[in-house]
Amino acid sequence: MKYSPLLALALALAPDVAGAAPSADARREIAQLIGSLDGSQCQFQRNGSWYGPADARSHLQRKYDYLLKKNMVDTAEQFIERAASQSSMSGKAYRIRCPGQAEQTSAAWFGARLQALRQRTP
Repeated sequence: MKYSPLLALALALAPDVAGAAPSADARREIAQLIGSLDGSQCQFQRNGSWYGPADARSHLQRKYDYLLKKNMVDTAEQFIERAASQSSMSGKAYRIRCPGQAEQTSAAWFGARLQALRQRTP
């Protein structure tokens, strides 16, 4: 079968779907980041409203699942940037407030969690 030059170029430039999936380590890190909300007593703000840990976890899991289907996330850093930092709809930054700590962006909060996970995991 002979391909037209345009089709051949499109196939050559298409992303490698098999290579876009997160590694086992990245999946573990992302699951741990999402799970870090459990039992945290932290509140999660999105689009001006505050949510408890269970609702925040559910929301972030849905965003992560969507990104996986679209092959748009393959590292924990990309998860933080593309799912856990801001609203896809409004563009407003997510915020987190935890008892005894200053309110901060969720990007900073998840970034600190990721760094702590990596320091504990050899």
